[in-house]
Amino acid sequence: MLLEAVDAYRAALGDRLLAAYALGSLAHGGFSELVSDIDLGLILSDPPQAGDPDTIQQVAESERRKGSSLHQRLSVFWGTPATLAGEREGGRFPPLDRLDLLESGRLVAGSDDARARVQRPSKQELVITGAEFALDHFAAGRSSPGAGDDRLGSIHAGGDESLQQIRSPELLAEQGVRQVTKLVLFPVRFMYTAATGRVGTNGDAVARYLDRQETVSRRLVAAALAWRTDPPPDQAAFVELLRDEMLPLYLEYVDDHIGRLSHMGRGDLATAFQDWRAQLLA
Repeated sequence: MLLEAVDAYRAALGDRLLAAYALGSLAHGGFSELVSDIDLGLILSDPPQAGDPDTIQQVAESERRKGSSLHQRLSVFWGTPATLAGEREGGRFPPLDRLDLLESGRLVAGSDDARARVQRPSKQELVITGAEFALDHFAAGRSSPGAGDDRLGSIHAGGDESLQQIRSPELLAEQGVRQVTKLVLFPVRFMYTAATGRVGTNGDAVARYLDRQETVSRRLVAAALAWRTDPPPDQAAFVELLRDEMLPLYLEYVDDHIGRLSHMGRGDLATAFQDWRAQLLA
């Protein structure tokens, strides 16, 4: 279905479509038909045009309406050589996805020369934007961009809802395995990126987490990776594991990032993470 979407964008954009890339697990491995998003990156010719955002959105919505679960998980990122080089505003290619384009993007249409000017984000930029995303999507009282505004944003809840799901294993279990695996693996992937400066696969992030001796939610993290392809058969054990290890996992992530953000001079975000910690424990 990725190629169907590329054909639709080629029809809508014509010669302005310089290149299209598969991103995420479609490009670097670990794709699961059960839970993975369909991540597509587009590079358009300069200059960006006023109607580009609407065109990108309209084609994406048309593809999602085709009805299959895979079509509904389409997530599209786009920019021009100038916006991806940081020379002008425009497009929608957050730092983590820009790094994914550089490290793992798999060309499916056009010329690979189109990404020659893509600016590599710094580790600090990745940590800060990841922290802002986490606060928007998992903490109470913050505005959430909503599903689809970012690859990680395909979470089916805003900040208040996700916070309640993290704190209530029964409520989270009711959302289904896709939401559960995303909520479990996001902090694991954020910690991986903060430590390595890389995107990595879910498998990479989980392996690093399990290799560390001091981690607190080893059973849950290992299980969540397996659930991406084989949903848990025992609902009672599923809920019990969430009850035992979900909240400790988020506290571990929050504490890890309070120190990182303070060291980066972002006391505002460190304070917001401290407030989030209090919400988690309320």
